[in-house]
Amino acid sequence: MRAAVYHGAGDVRIEERAVPVAGPRQVLVRVTRSGICGTDAGEYQHGPGMFPVLRRHPASGHLGPMVLGHEFIGEVVEHGEDAAYLAGRRVATGAGVSCGDCSWCLAGRTNLCARYWTLGLSADGGLAGYAAVPASTCVPIPDACPDDAAGLAQPLAVGLHAARRADVAPGETVVLVGAGAIGSFILCGLTGSRPGRIIALDVDDARLATARALGATETYDVSTRDPVDLVRDLTGGEGAPLVIEASGVSGAAQRAVRMTARGGRVLLVGLAHGPQDLDLADVILREVDLRSTVAHVCGEDIPAALRLLTADGIAEHLLERVIGLDALVPEGLDALVDRRATGKILVDPWR
Repeated sequence: MRAAVYHGAGDVRIEERAVPVAGPRQVLVRVTRSGICGTDAGEYQHGPGMFPVLRRHPASGHLGPMVLGHEFIGEVVEHGEDAAYLAGRRVATGAGVSCGDCSWCLAGRTNLCARYWTLGLSADGGLAGYAAVPASTCVPIPDACPDDAAGLAQPLAVGLHAARRADVAPGETVVLVGAGAIGSFILCGLTGSRPGRIIALDVDDARLATARALGATETYDVSTRDPVDLVRDLTGGEGAPLVIEASGVSGAAQRAVRMTARGGRVLLVGLAHGPQDLDLADVILREVDLRSTVAHVCGEDIPAALRLLTADGIAEHLLERVIGLDALVPEGLDALVDRRATGKILVDPWR
């Protein structure tokens, strides 16, 4: 089979790999769609950061190449022991694997599992013709949900989890900083909470247009204006009760705090590549709550994402295009790094 293999910063190759074998409690998935995201682009651009990822060869201890892809769907074509219930099913995989036994798993916070690992980030993933997947990460796809929509399930689950972590009160004003892919998926989760205003900020007109289509009540291009001053003007000088920082750019966390009202809260979503300055005295003196979010709870958020993608036409607003595996680097990863991508890019590994 062909696979997208990560060898290090700036080095992703399309190679021939052996088809993996499904072990006990695993299934072999014939991949039909696999997404890429900012995490993949960051590892491609900067080198291993999230990837503790690259597997070490037992003999040498050196890092070895790894098949990318943690957002994928497909059809179960083989199954190991105790996984026959998924035979022949189309499935979306959450990719994040939890142990089920630690205190975090028992509390329902499987994304914080003490032994958590992720396909495509910690082991071979789904940017390939086939992937061996733990059955516990697989959720059957409704028949009415097409592949192009179902391929968005994992990143949408991340957005739904973030929206739950935001804990929006009905009628509340929310500022969303960054209307790219993850920001768009968060918007899909926010609208069900019935906020009063959703103010989306970005530097790209196409992203802001998508934000309006997904429920943002106000959108603003902040490429030539100070976003902190803008938010304060829009909120009568007080700041917003909730700011969701989904851009991850340098200085964004501090700007998010400055946009927030006394007693308000900030949800940090965007991953920054390196430390950022944060004025904690301001956070303390104005009693601003800081909260973060990571990944999703597979058993809760993947099914919810599939229901939304089946019942709603949101996929048409989120999906930019589907490309073949050979186009992964120039039309996928490079487009994300250069910020040319305006929506979600999916890969069909059989093109």
